[in-house]
Amino acid sequence: MAIEKKYSQMIESELRQEIANLLEKARKASQLGYVNEYAVLERKAIMAQAYLVDPAQFVPGEVYRIEGDPGVFFQVDYLKGRFAWGYRMGGEKFAEALPISMLKSLKEGK
Repeated sequence: MAIEKKYSQMIESELRQEIANLLEKARKASQLGYVNEYAVLERKAIMAQAYLVDPAQFVPGEVYRIEGDPGVFFQVDYLKGRFAWGYRMGGEKFAEALPISMLKSLKEGK
């Protein structure tokens, strides 16, 4: 039985391979109609992608787009590990955490 490494212990090439494997498994799960398995694998890939992003590029108080949720914006209050804590703009203000790989700068192309 192989011992799995934590994402934080993987080097960039290992992370990219893990993401590719997860996305391939998610694609197959989707084709077979395994909706729950697809959702879990997709979330795992998003978490692995968070380890390829530099947390220093996120500034508390700034607003970011949420990838995969067009027209919804997220204001970052603070960072903890690979998660940005804050709230979605325009709705009820309840704190939530999103993996930093889900956030895109407003300055980047649409």
